[in-house]
This record gives sequence, C-alpha cells and structure tokens, in this order.
Amino acid sequence: MEKKQNCCGIDAANVHVGKETNSDERNSDQRNSDQPSSEQPTQAGACCGSKADANDAPGERTRTACDVQSTAYQPKADQSLPVAIIGAGPIGLAAAANLAERGTNFVVMEAGSRVAASIWEWRHVRLFTPWSLLIDPASKRLLQAAGTWQEPNQDEVPYAHELIEQFLDPLAALEQIAPHIQFEHKVISISRDGHDRMRDGTRDEAPFLIVTETPAGPRRTLARAVIDASGTWTTPNPMGAGGVPADGELQNQSHIRYGMPDVLGRERNRYAGKRTLVVGSGHSATGSVLNLIELAKDSAQTSVTWGVRRCDPTELWGSGCADEIAERGALGTRIKEAVDGEKATLLTGLSIAAVQDHADGIQVVDVQGTPRVIVDEIIVATGSRPNLDMVRELRLEFDVPTEASKSLGPLIDPNHHSCGSVPRHGAQELRQPENGFYLAGMKSYGRAPTFLMATGFEQVRSIVAELTDKNVFRDLPSVV
Repeated sequence: MEKKQNCCGIDAANVHVGKETNSDERNSDQRNSDQPSSEQPTQAGACCGSKADANDAPGERTRTACDVQSTAYQPKADQSLPVAIIGAGPIGLAAAANLAERGTNFVVMEAGSRVAASIWEWRHVRLFTPWSLLIDPASKRLLQAAGTWQEPNQDEVPYAHELIEQFLDPLAALEQIAPHIQFEHKVISISRDGHDRMRDGTRDEAPFLIVTETPAGPRRTLARAVIDASGTWTTPNPMGAGGVPADGELQNQSHIRYGMPDVLGRERNRYAGKRTLVVGSGHSATGSVLNLIELAKDSAQTSVTWGVRRCDPTELWGSGCADEIAERGALGTRIKEAVDGEKATLLTGLSIAAVQDHADGIQVVDVQGTPRVIVDEIIVATGSRPNLDMVRELRLEFDVPTEASKSLGPLIDPNHHSCGSVPRHGAQELRQPENGFYLAGMKSYGRAPTFLMATGFEQVRSIVAELTDKNVFRDLPSVV
C-alpha cells in the first residue's frame, strides 16, 4: 500500500498489538459503512505551527442561566473549542500526542494528582508485554523530536512504575502536552450544552458541556468533541455472586481490598502473618496469590486461600509456554506449581453470598448458605466495569453483555475472543449516536478483560484522524 504523509513529512504509521503497519486512508463510504472495516485511516495533514497557546484555557468561561438557555452553535465556535480527553493514562496521553501532532486544540482532564494515577496504584506489578507493545507511535515521534528522551530496550518487559517513569512522565512533560493537562479535575457529567438526554433541539450542533470537580470547586468546560479514556480501574466489580455486593461486603470494607495491593512492599504489614482470601480467576488474582506465597516465606503465620467460581480449575493455568504472551504463560505455570505444591488452598465453585463477622475473623458464606472459609483479609480481583454515570445525559449505545461500545462488543466478547483474536478496529466501531463522542481504551471494552494497550493506541489514532478530517467529521449523518 502507498504510504501517506502529513505536511511535516512524517510517515503515518499505525499499531495493532505492537506491530507497525501502514494503511491507506479510508474513503467516506467506508467511514459511514455499518460494517466493521479491516482498514484504519492514516493521519491527515497537520499544521505544524498551529499548536494551542500554552497560556490559554480553551473552552472555559463563566456561565449564567441565560448562557444555558442559549443553544445556538456556530460552526466557527465549534472549531475553536478544544477536543476534551478524559483521563491522562496511556491512552489519553496517546490521544493528546496524536492531536498535538496535528496542531489540534485539546484539553486533558485527569481526576488524579499525577499522570496515570490509576496505574500508579499498582506500579509494583510487572506487565505482560514488552516495551515494543507499550509505546504509542505518535508519542514516540514527539519524544524523539524533543531530543532528551532515552528510549527503553524494546525487548524488555517493564514494571508499571517503569512504564510511567520512562515513558508517560516524559511524554506528559513535553511542551506540546503539559500546558493542556488539568490535574484533580474529576469529571462528574458530560452532556450537550443546553440539552438533556430527552431534548432534540440542535444537539448535534451544540458543544459538549463537561462538569468537573476541582480543588477550587465545580468547573464547566465546553468542547467540540470528547474522547473518554478514563478507564475502569476506579469502579471494581464487587465480590458477590451475580455482579452485586455480597451481604456485609460494604460493612466490612476495612478488611477488603480491591485490585492488586502491594503485598511485598507498601502494604506488607497488612498481610504478613494474616489469613488472606483472594477472590477472582484472572491475572490480577493470580499475581496476588503468588505475592502472598512469597510473603509467607518470611512470615510463617501467613496463609493463602484462593477462591474461584469455576468448578474446573484447568483454565486457571492458561496455556503455559504455548501462550502468545510469554510472561502471561509463565504466570499460569507458576500458579499451577504453587497450588499443586499446596502453598495455597484453592476453593473452587465459590460463589459468594455474604461476608460475616465471626469470633475468629471474617466468615465467607456461599450462595447455598454454606460457610466456606474464615480469614482476616480479603483481596477482591474480580475485574472492573465502566463508570457510566458521567455520560447519563448523552445518547449512547452499548453492547448489552459487555457494556462496551455497541459495535465493538461482539468483536471483543471474552466468551468468544482472547486479546489476540480481537479484530482491528477504530473510529468506525467506536462511533456513537452522539456525534463527536468516543469511548476509547479500557472503557471502550466495558467489562471485557481482553484489552491490550497497543489496541488503545490504534483506537485513538483512528479517532483523531476522523476528528481532524473536517469533511468527515462535519458531514457525519446524525443517527439520533
């Protein structure tokens, strides 16, 4: 295929599961097709000298009741407003890098006090994939152009803190990106200015209104488009069966930890010498079990119980050396050896109905009403789900089982796909009835755990290509 170039002469490359390929730009018929396309758009021409003024706070203003009632949306105002990116994690920053390359105005709203705040919570965890799959091409070009970045060894597999310190922190510090990041801006709602979900009016022409909580109080920002890359980390699934909290789960929060605690580091004292139950069958649960086993080597009273819903543990071990991701395969091999060696007690068929106070600790009861185990601490690693409260006033469509973007859901359903079998996808599959709004990254996958970072990089590259192709973006037919 012929290689396209932008006005800076930079090759437009895209990434899918870490492999760089070149693809021809999609024509308008492909973009408006209802069928998923196997091709992704390359980057449109950028204006290298048109980056936003670092001192501007685009789209922000003091609003009155009269402002809210006025819904006229002028095309010129549309183009002057920023593209809003929700979340300053790897995918949000990749979206920023792609927009910066094209000289497009943007703002990044991050709920945390630093870049990749959610990943920072599990910075002690080693990733599965090597650096070659973890660096967004547009971000890499910006960093290389700055001339101060030391590129990591592409074959090494980093820890999460290395991903942040060696890639995301330097990226966020670039002059093209740093002035546009707003930390401690937690998004509460995204709507159309002057339009609730029920109102038709001129919603396709109205800007997006984003309300954030900040240390200085509520703040309102207008945007011409929104890329929601806020992830799912802050909304973990409960440990109760049926997707709801177990009885007593909320009341016993002081003994329950969600996600991947730093068992061997910052939270060592919490688990040393304690009886801990790990709930969940994914890789986060596996990693916590193995860390607790390691902790037990130095703390004889430490005991580990692993509870899973499935009755047959075979799938817990993964594919071993046949796994397409070597580090993930090695994890499965290690956990099987640990269970076979009785270093951890495996409870299969555990669907939890309640956690109860007991004279000897916390008692876990299954859905048949049978007490299964008494422990001191519980680690819940049952995955996460998207926070959809913030988009309640938008007209969006979701795949029913996964809560992913509607067109994407069937392509990523973990009942039928692994991360390696998910087909290529981009703006076409992520597009919503609300023109100009996109879910990207982990949040676009809803509850499906098959997301790979390189896939998210390709998503935002495709979204930005669509947003910055004015003929495509402005001429998209309304499907509301």
